Amino acid sequence: MSMFSKKNCFREKAMCNTLIFFLSVSAGPAWAASPNSTLLDVGYSQMYNLDFQGAHESFQAYEHSHPQDALGPVSNAAAYLFSEFNPLHVLELDLFTDDRKFDSREEPSPDPAIRSAFEDELNRAVQIADQVPAQSPYKNDALFAKLLADGLRGDYLALIEKRDLAALSYMNAARTLAERLTAQDPSYYDAYLAIGVENYLLGVTAAPLRWILHMTGAETNKDFGIANLKLTAEKGRYLAPYARLLLAVAALRDQDRSSAKNLLAGLSREFPQNGLYQRELARIQP
Repeated sequence: MSMFSKKNCFREKAMCNTLIFFLSVSAGPAWAASPNSTLLDVGYSQMYNLDFQGAHESFQAYEHSHPQDALGPVSNAAAYLFSEFNPLHVLELDLFTDDRKFDSREEPSPDPAIRSAFEDELNRAVQIADQVPAQSPYKNDALFAKLLADGLRGDYLALIEKRDLAALSYMNAARTLAERLTAQDPSYYDAYLAIGVENYLLGVTAAPLRWILHMTGAETNKDFGIANLKLTAEKGRYLAPYARLLLAVAALRDQDRSSAKNLLAGLSREFPQNGLYQRELARIQP
């Protein structure tokens, strides 16, 4: 297996990990939340409807009222990242299914001010998370914030800077933290998505490369990956819609256009102000 093939695998993994952290909020919480959690819910909904200014205001308000919760700054970091992705046209569904289009895309020109704000929020989130005591009611949220931070950093490296191999280390770190979190709290359903992504994407690569990746500690079971994605899609809080979007990508890769249409139609109804779902749905209509 050539290094080019390995980089394609890493690039696909990084791209689909991006899906983990964008346009995702579910109807109701599946795990215990802090009293003011509605600010986070509102912020994610605003971000997924491309109201980035509103999302920043909601996340910053949550940070102010919950200074010891790392979910505030890491969520605000996500808003910075995807406000950058939107004008750069980084997130288009055919990029996840058409290798040639992704490889031939123009190199983005990121905004250094957004990059600085993004990094500041990630660093703040990790700093807060590292100070949360093991007995704290925020301990699982802190671990989730750290895996989100790793995933977001990997996304920036892969999709903005095109540094696929550097991004891979962050993606692996996110999966490791997700396994730790789900072992501590099996009902923290959002975390299963990181496990599902790695298993699915590496599970569909060629057998020799799967063996090499497995020897490095990567998880490469496609069916196990799909099962984890479905678990998040059905029960996740913040990431359920993205699990559905990733399942739509998997359906398109398997030539199951009917399932992909159903998933995209549901997302279009849930997030009517975001044109991504409508455009992608129209693109695969017969």
